[in-house]
Amino acid sequence: MAAERTTGSSISRALRVVEAVAAAGDGVTAKAIARRLGCPLPTVYRALGTLVEEGYLVRLHDVRGYGLGYRVAELHRSLTDQVRPPAAVRAVLREVHTAAGAAAYLTVLRDVDVVVAHVDDCTEHPRPSAMRVGEPTAPHALAAGKVMLADLRPGRLTELLARSGLPVLAPRTVTDRRSLDRELMRIRSDGAAVEVEEYQSGTAGVAAPLLGRGGEVSGAVGLSVTRAEFAARRWELERVVRAAADRMRSARGDDRWVAGGRY
Repeated sequence: MAAERTTGSSISRALRVVEAVAAAGDGVTAKAIARRLGCPLPTVYRALGTLVEEGYLVRLHDVRGYGLGYRVAELHRSLTDQVRPPAAVRAVLREVHTAAGAAAYLTVLRDVDVVVAHVDDCTEHPRPSAMRVGEPTAPHALAAGKVMLADLRPGRLTELLARSGLPVLAPRTVTDRRSLDRELMRIRSDGAAVEVEEYQSGTAGVAAPLLGRGGEVSGAVGLSVTRAEFAARRWELERVVRAAADRMRSARGDDRWVAGGRY
């Protein structure tokens, strides 16, 4: 039992070291890491040695410190590959982005996280800055996230919100559970979700559900534009995103994409 506790604490300590290096950036020293973590220097050196040997950190001799290793990038690529939709679905997103002149994106449910599976954007039509492929998003604030929340059973919805919370992200973020529940009821009735300066200041968007083979919501496709543009194009963008969701369902065909286990 003592050996198990030691192993567990060693793993936790190694993870904290990786996080400290990531936060500090290239060139952080072992002494700085020890001060940041409140750990004895010999303990930090042991963790650093193992992490460098395994490729999770690198020793940067020119700056006499440490930096993140390339295994970290490999892990992130593996994660994005796992949630990445089929080529046919990505092609629809590309066409929608080009035709609508708006950043187009897809979210999926991965256990109790709403994750951004793919984004198609450009410098002229950028995604919100907080939207990163392969990472959880704030479902209560993003149009596509709200689409997915609206399909969840009450118990699962409570579990997901307990994990993600209802943090304030922008001027009009909904942070009250009762208000959110009322909005989710409207989304179930309307079949689409809208957000205006809830996810990011100055941006707005609309999303529609991507239905699975059993009729359940297996993902959501969304469009993001500036608030001013959304005010002028709201109904056009909603028509586009609804049509895109229908096209994606057909384009998926027999592809057994199982991001989040919802297909």
